[in-house]
Amino acid sequence: MFKKSSVLSTVAGATLALALSSAPSMAGDIVGLVTKTNTNPFFVKMKEGFEAKAKQLGLTPQAYAGKFDGDNDGEVQAIEQLVAAGAKGILLVPSDSTAIVPTVEKARKAGVIVITLDTPLDPATAADALYATDNFKAGELIGEWAKATLGAKAATAKIATLDLAANEPTVDYLRHNGFLTGFGIKVKDPKHYSPSDSPQIVGSDVTKGSTEGGRKAMENILQKADHIDLVYAINEPAAYGGYAALKAAGKEKGVLIVAVDGGCQGVKWVKDGIIGATSQQYPLLMAADGVEAVANYIKTKTKPHSMDTGEQLVTDHPVPGVPSISVAEGLKKCWG
Repeated sequence: MFKKSSVLSTVAGATLALALSSAPSMAGDIVGLVTKTNTNPFFVKMKEGFEAKAKQLGLTPQAYAGKFDGDNDGEVQAIEQLVAAGAKGILLVPSDSTAIVPTVEKARKAGVIVITLDTPLDPATAADALYATDNFKAGELIGEWAKATLGAKAATAKIATLDLAANEPTVDYLRHNGFLTGFGIKVKDPKHYSPSDSPQIVGSDVTKGSTEGGRKAMENILQKADHIDLVYAINEPAAYGGYAALKAAGKEKGVLIVAVDGGCQGVKWVKDGIIGATSQQYPLLMAADGVEAVANYIKTKTKPHSMDTGEQLVTDHPVPGVPSISVAEGLKKCWG
């Protein structure tokens, strides 16, 4: 499905630079970025990469964000404003992978290239391309690591999942189901997640990807589950919130926690032993690659192809058969 990131490829980068230098100037053409929020460090770093690359290539960047994770109406308005302003391309992190599709289709019919970052649409083909972490693979890595780390205990481990949102955007079910697959639990519906996938899952709740949401979700789970061995979290803020709730209840000892994102604070929590392992992703590459693709389309009318911008397991407790990097390496590559 994915090609590798052009930013990571010297040859591809040189080819693109040559194409841009030999073509007419883009003279301030607008490129837009629409993210779920403007507060999450992941999207802050994405915006930084977006603006820097757009200015470098002579494009005019315009960035918008929803008021909260799940604000589909806010993203709809942002796309409509960008289309009205004459944007040549839009980079979109959808809050609702399905509900935003009609608006994306209108933008594309108006001649605007739409590239999704981080989170694919449902269907993914509703956008021109996807530049993202392979979220299923990111979840699979932490699932494989957790299973190997628990060893014989994995077969009977009691699991809690701290998910993102009730509408289950693609990034949500891909990470969740990737984790289950890596852990060896068969997924009943690949486009949804469900606690009934395994009796080992003693509780699941949504967090909005925040620390406070993770705390509340774990508090809800603890009302029904008297024992937890393993926690999967959609991201590190939610993971830390879950840990805080476990600690407040005196039940944090011996609980293994895994997550996805790889922000600097999250990697520090891995260093501190609060999180056992996290799958790191690279938002700056997503944004930079996306802007380059829009610039290339303006110059050559060549439509972009989807790219995997990378995912690496970060832990100081590697296990055989699961590739990983150390916390020290993760801190060099982290964001936020």
